[in-house]
Amino acid sequence: MKFLDQARIYVRSGDGGTGCVSFRREKFIEFGGPDGGDGGRGGDVVAECVAGLNTLIDYRFQQHFKAKTGMHGMGKNRAGGRGADSVLKVPEGTQIFEEDGETLIADLTEVGQRVVICKGGNGGFGNLHFTTSTNRAPRRANPGQEGEERTLILRLKLIADAGLVGLPNAGKSTFLATVSAARPKIADYPFTTLHPNLGVVHVDGKEFVLADIPGLIEGAHEGHGLGDRFLGHVERTGALLHLIDATGEHAGKDYKIVRGELAAYGNGLEEKTEIVVLSKIDSVDAETLKKQVERLKRAIRSAGPPLSEGEKPGAPLKMSAIAGEGVTEVLRALWRIIAERRRREAALAPQEDWRPL
Repeated sequence: MKFLDQARIYVRSGDGGTGCVSFRREKFIEFGGPDGGDGGRGGDVVAECVAGLNTLIDYRFQQHFKAKTGMHGMGKNRAGGRGADSVLKVPEGTQIFEEDGETLIADLTEVGQRVVICKGGNGGFGNLHFTTSTNRAPRRANPGQEGEERTLILRLKLIADAGLVGLPNAGKSTFLATVSAARPKIADYPFTTLHPNLGVVHVDGKEFVLADIPGLIEGAHEGHGLGDRFLGHVERTGALLHLIDATGEHAGKDYKIVRGELAAYGNGLEEKTEIVVLSKIDSVDAETLKKQVERLKRAIRSAGPPLSEGEKPGAPLKMSAIAGEGVTEVLRALWRIIAERRRREAALAPQEDWRPL
């Protein structure tokens, strides 16, 4: 199934049903009077967050969604039925924007969330509704109100506990394939990863979700390479795992390039807790490795995320995903940050009052 994280759709709610003009005409019953029923309400367009989806691929093949029109009123005081709703099923982390792509309508982050995007039109009144003391036989009814219509932008931002960032060929996909059951494409050329990948990682009996996005290059925020389109998928993460290729020319410069792109993208990415890892250490000799670590330390001190008062920048970790060296230490460091974030969120969550069964 192809990964699709953005879609443009047209939605329209249902029109209200028309009221009925009718009179009761039965043998041997005089003064029957008006008995036209009201029209039914049109259906709504509703977005619902459901489990089991991780892409917007369903909206690639169908872009128009219309709710049903309410049934018209009928004689014998019969009101029309309500029109059926049109339900848009979307995965967790879907944001719904107006046509301009900037005005946020809804952000669906939990399974079961529902939001009404377009309300159906009200049904029209039948002639029974217009009966008065002076007008005993009204011969008019209202048409139903028209439904709402709008063009929407659906944008998916994956929900993961941690995100992988780095330059192309930094070893992100190899690391994800090593620590999880995910099977991203791995090759010896840049931009092997063309769409985000998710993997469930297990360490010391704990598990968390790790997101891998395509590599960044200098100028990504201006649209170079694959651009910064996929950085939205790490906005919701609690930590960033920044991989630096030990076989590169200058580890410090590589680190600063990615940090610059995170800062240019904004949305709080440059302030997220970060773990810096020097990868592919099995491919360089000891002297080169020592030199790269020193370069990386200096870069972290100058361009790393902001630190609290008295806190010192941590030393970069060293790892080889292929050889399995240092992988467990990286996962444990990542888990400590994720566990702390989960504890803070649990403490801030409203507690339900105890009630006896």
